[in-house]
Amino acid sequence: MKKVTIYSAPTCHYCHMAKDYFKSKGVEYQEYDVATDLEKRQEMLTKSGQMGVPVIVIGEDLIVGFDEAAVAHLLEN
Repeated sequence: MKKVTIYSAPTCHYCHMAKDYFKSKGVEYQEYDVATDLEKRQEMLTKSGQMGVPVIVIGEDLIVGFDEAAVAHLLEN
């Protein structure tokens, strides 16, 4: 299975939706809270060019926001 990373914030509804989706599918993921981890926030900005969360990295692919269809597609391939 591909490595899954999510950059999130505690108050982000879409972050919670993404994490709930991963849990329901049995997908293990690494989570970084960019509200408190300034180093990971900068890493997220460098990778995505975006300040919005969630930023989800699946393998080498990056998704900004939670797009269930896109996430499912990347997890399958």
